[in-house]
Amino acid sequence: QVQLVESGGGLVQAGGSLRLSCVASGSISLMGWYRQAPGKQRELVARILSGGVTDYAHSVKGRFTISRDNAKNTMYLQMDSLKPEDTGVYYCVSTPDPAAPFGSWGQGTQVTVYS
Repeated sequence: QVQLVESGGGLVQAGGSLRLSCVASGSISLMGWYRQAPGKQRELVARILSGGVTDYAHSVKGRFTISRDNAKNTMYLQMDSLKPEDTGVYYCVSTPDPAAPFGSWGQGTQVTVYS
């Protein structure tokens, strides 16, 4: 099973930006970011195929940008115009089969947005 390591979380004022990174131990077809906010269901924020096709949750569309560097087995999430409701633990996820559920999860990185 592939190992995923996230970094880049932190504390930021509303309107600010953060960039998350996720390094995978091998090449993966589909990668994505989930987030878990206190008291809320886990939410798929964005996902990206190895060819670059992307998909976003409605709540982040236009503010977040997912990208990847396949040569480095690394995925990024650029988060701009952050809002307090973006606060949560962000998890890097992956699956070798885009038709299958995400089977690998990182340890998570905390993002806190204050107003």
